[in-house]
Amino acid sequence: MKLLMNYPASWWKSMWREALPSGNGVVGAAVYGAVHEETVMLTHADLWRGGQSPEMPNVSDWVSEVRSLLLAGEADKADRVLANALLEKGYQPRMAWPLPLGDLKLTMATRQAFKNYRRTLDMATGEVAVSWIDGGTTFERKLFVSRTRDMVVCEIRAEGTDLLEAELTFDLHHRGDVRRPNVVFPEGVEVRTEGRFLFYAAKNDDGTDFGAVLCVTLQDGTIESLGGAKIGISQASQAMIRIIPFVKEERTAAWARIKQELEGIPSQYAVLLDEHVKVHKELFQSMRLDLHADTENTSNEELLLQAYQGEAPLELIEKMWAYGRYLLISSSRPASNPCHLYGLWCGEYEGLWAFHMVNENLQMIYWQALSGNMPELLLSVFHYVESQMDDYRENARRLYGCRGIYIPAPTAPGSGLLKHVYPHIIHWTGGAGWVAQHYYNYFLHTQDEHFLRQKALPFLREVALFYEDFFTLGEDGYYVSSPSNSPENTPGNYWEGQGTGAEMQTTMNATLDFAIAKEVINNLIKGASLTGTYAEEILEWQIMLDRIPPYQINEDGAVREWMHPFYEDNYHHRHQSHLYPVFPGTEVTPESDPALFEAFVMAVRKRLVVGLNEQTGWSLAHMANIYARLRMGDSALECLDILSRSSIMNNLFTTCNDWRGMGIGIGMEHAPFQIDANMGWTAAIQEMLMFSQPGRIDLLPALPQKWRKGAVGPMLAQGAVEVTCEWDQDSHTVNVSLRSRHQDQSVELVLPHPIRFINNHERKESKRIDLQLDAGRKVDLKVQM
Repeated sequence: MKLLMNYPASWWKSMWREALPSGNGVVGAAVYGAVHEETVMLTHADLWRGGQSPEMPNVSDWVSEVRSLLLAGEADKADRVLANALLEKGYQPRMAWPLPLGDLKLTMATRQAFKNYRRTLDMATGEVAVSWIDGGTTFERKLFVSRTRDMVVCEIRAEGTDLLEAELTFDLHHRGDVRRPNVVFPEGVEVRTEGRFLFYAAKNDDGTDFGAVLCVTLQDGTIESLGGAKIGISQASQAMIRIIPFVKEERTAAWARIKQELEGIPSQYAVLLDEHVKVHKELFQSMRLDLHADTENTSNEELLLQAYQGEAPLELIEKMWAYGRYLLISSSRPASNPCHLYGLWCGEYEGLWAFHMVNENLQMIYWQALSGNMPELLLSVFHYVESQMDDYRENARRLYGCRGIYIPAPTAPGSGLLKHVYPHIIHWTGGAGWVAQHYYNYFLHTQDEHFLRQKALPFLREVALFYEDFFTLGEDGYYVSSPSNSPENTPGNYWEGQGTGAEMQTTMNATLDFAIAKEVINNLIKGASLTGTYAEEILEWQIMLDRIPPYQINEDGAVREWMHPFYEDNYHHRHQSHLYPVFPGTEVTPESDPALFEAFVMAVRKRLVVGLNEQTGWSLAHMANIYARLRMGDSALECLDILSRSSIMNNLFTTCNDWRGMGIGIGMEHAPFQIDANMGWTAAIQEMLMFSQPGRIDLLPALPQKWRKGAVGPMLAQGAVEVTCEWDQDSHTVNVSLRSRHQDQSVELVLPHPIRFINNHERKESKRIDLQLDAGRKVDLKVQM
């Protein structure tokens, strides 16, 4: 499946935003697509800049003051107590930001005005191509980032009457890609040539070098050094370019090492592409989706123009699903840093929000991985948080005097200490618990008991230790969570009708706090019982569960966002975190508590109707996932339709918000690139097509009416069950294949409508089928509804 574009990156001063991306989870490349003066931005997952991590002072003695003020109804006074205590003790940390490694500048001779321009991304291979005709010659540049060699590979071809004339050099990434004043750029920039090699390096603020080595191989023609800092190519029909970057290594040693490495690597583009594709394609094609779109080669520009008329065309829906999958694969790899809000392609110096945000965004980025049959991509998340556990323990102790761990909402590589000294960050205590959901869900989908015993349960236990110390007991015998924050939202009785401009986010008893805590403790009990571990702590966890207060419903019939009478609901907000018990949690379903389930339905409806002007690209994606979990497929699809005409750029990158005054979402002039909505789109589609719990699989639970025919799979259900499905709403048929990967098990399969025939055998109408799956053996069902 390919993305097709009819023009190059064009966003003035920020053309990296419209580049086409390639990456392998460590090395990234973003291709702008210019004919004459091409730019390829290079990035590296381990290259960060600007972080400052001073020793964090202990301010836990002030927590009792915060709680007393909140109990007295003086939230305004409580709001900045901890933040001011940190600042008064001189705590001035700074969050690191991803630094672009540099730009490859490629200048090609032009003879006549170009025509037949095309820019493409083949998502199945990760290959970006730019092609055009100049006079009697067709030129094509192709590029990919090898998943097997941490190398950027590029080929340029000329077919026709003229040959290649080109110049190559490196430089720092474009210095105009800044939004903040007084940015200090890396120093010590050095570019030099040696035969067919081009060497580049600069110095980061920690004193270490970063850079790259480029090697050119020609089939014919000549190579020459131009002024010592450029390579010239003349009279060639084909040029092969290989680039290996480096970070945190002395430049001369890195240059020598990489030069020797490049001399031993095959110089045939097809050979390198083939070895890369075998690995990349295995991931990308481990699940497929076909909605029977009428077209498949429509350009991005045309697809978005169709979406602006009200509905995203099926081809765009399919491509956005595949693109989210492609982006996650390209920016994730085990034992590397996970995908952050800019993916692997941040081209902005001191990029806005270019970090890992765990009050929803990091989780959304990886929601698709498990059901999308790519559980291994989550390993980068676990690697990252486990590398910062000591810092998380320090946060818990010095902020709140608690055992266990506290993960701040935003973090970056190098330090997990609190960096943003703002009340809504300090008082958001649910980050570790929300990350814990990925740990336990990874086990449920893979059935890896070693992972459960060695990684998931120890992590969950650290979270529970924090809750055990942090929660206090109220007069009614239920826990009080104080201070508390429902991510980034201001209660209605404090909100001034100013959207993002009014903030008072220090509260008590955010519903999300208790939803996460309940899930963590329940999973701990189940996991410990399964593995025979922590037996002496299970009773204490049971007591903790009994002390979590029940959910509350307001006078509108919606679930309350704060379970305390001091705080009124505020529907004018992008976050919908208090719906956690239905999504991404599984605590509340139509079967478990129908009345409470309807209260969650009312809560999300209020957000879309009342709070439409406060939404963002990622919040619309989140809302689509919630509606899918609520089994309201048409409403889920409507959210994606709105997203498609408000927050998608022409390269199909998603933005935080609309920037054109179209009346959808928050009205920020700047529209930061945020990759989470790309990923949330993919997750929402998978959520519409399958929902699973241990021993139960709901197939097509939120299938939109407009998706008349389709095929999907294999998806990965809990229990490590692969599910492949083909449906036809007009003939009321569903063909299903299920395969349990590791174990014999009983599964209840639930269809959206009563079943009349299974494999041509009539049966009493019911939506449910009880199945016995034998390990490794596929079960095929032909269902007539």
